[in-house]
Amino acid sequence: MKTIIAALLMAAILMLPLILPSAFYVGIATQILIYGLFAVSVNVIAGYGGMVSLGHAAFLGIAAYAFALLTTVSGLSPLPAIIGSLALTTATAALFGLIALRTTGLGFLMITLALGQIVWGVAFRFVDLTNGDNGISLPRSSASAAVVSPTVFFYVCLATLAATMGFLALLMRSPFGASIEGVRDQPRRMSTLGYDVWVIRYVTYVVSGFVAGVAGILYIHLFRFISPHALSLTVSSEAVLMVIAGGIGTAFGPLIGAALVVLLKNVASAYTDRWPTLLGIIFLFIIVAVPEGLVPGLRRLGTKASTILRPKAVVSSRVVRADQKGTR
Repeated sequence: MKTIIAALLMAAILMLPLILPSAFYVGIATQILIYGLFAVSVNVIAGYGGMVSLGHAAFLGIAAYAFALLTTVSGLSPLPAIIGSLALTTATAALFGLIALRTTGLGFLMITLALGQIVWGVAFRFVDLTNGDNGISLPRSSASAAVVSPTVFFYVCLATLAATMGFLALLMRSPFGASIEGVRDQPRRMSTLGYDVWVIRYVTYVVSGFVAGVAGILYIHLFRFISPHALSLTVSSEAVLMVIAGGIGTAFGPLIGAALVVLLKNVASAYTDRWPTLLGIIFLFIIVAVPEGLVPGLRRLGTKASTILRPKAVVSSRVVRADQKGTR
C-alpha cells in the first residue's frame, strides 16, 4: 500500500508542471524544491547531527554570489562557475566548522548566528564587489541552458533534490550515518567507545554546508538575482522553522515544511498582508497539535486512529458472522 501511495505521489509530482495553469505556479513549485533542498541541508546538521544552526543562509548566499561574480565579472561559463562556487562554499563550511564546533548547544547556536551575520555584513558593506543592498543581477546569457524553460528547470531542481536525498539516505544508512545519530543521542558514550565525536560533527557540518551551496546555485538560476537579504537571519530562521514544522530528523519533513512556508509567502500574501500572522498561527497549531512535526505527527495520529477503529471492525464482523449463523 505504501509503495502504491509513493508511486502515485511521485507521478503527481512529475506531472505537476504539465497540470499547473501557468508558469507562475511552476515557478512557485520550483521555489518549493529549492527551499526544500535548503531545509534538507539544515536538517542534516540539526536533525541528524543535533546541532541547530542560525547561520546556514550564509552558505546559500556564498554559492549564489560566487556563481554570479564568476559568470558576470570573471566571464566563466556556467559549469566551471558552478564547480568553483561549490568548492568555495565547501571550503567556507570547512573553515566555519573549525570555529563553530569549538562549542556545542547554545554556544554553537550563537557562533553560527555570528558567522552568518559576518557574511551578511560583508555582502552588505563590500559594495565594490557585491553591489551592496542593490545586489547582483544575473543576465540570462550567464545562466545555464536549463533556465530557458521553467518546466525544464523544475525537472532539473527535482532531479537535484532527488539525487541529494538519495545520497543522504545512503549516507545515513551507512556505519558513518549511524555514528552521526549516535553522536547526536549519546556523545559521551560514543566517545567512550572510541569514536572521534568532533570529527563526526565536523564532517556533518561540511556536508550540510555543501548541500546548502547546491541550493544556492539553484536559487541564483531561478531568481537571477542575489542580494544580502538571501543571507539574512530571517532566511536562516525560516529554514529552521521549515525543518521543525515538517519534522526534524525525518527525510521528507523539511520538504513539507518548505512547501508550507513558500505557499504562504507566495499565495496567501496575494490575498492578505497579514500572512506572517497566519504563518505564526499555523506554527502555533503545529507545536500544540503535532509537536514532533507534520510528517511524524500525522503518522502518529493515523496509527492511533487505526488502532481505535480496528476493534470496532472486528466486533462488527463478529456480529455479522453471528447473524449469518442465526439465519441458517
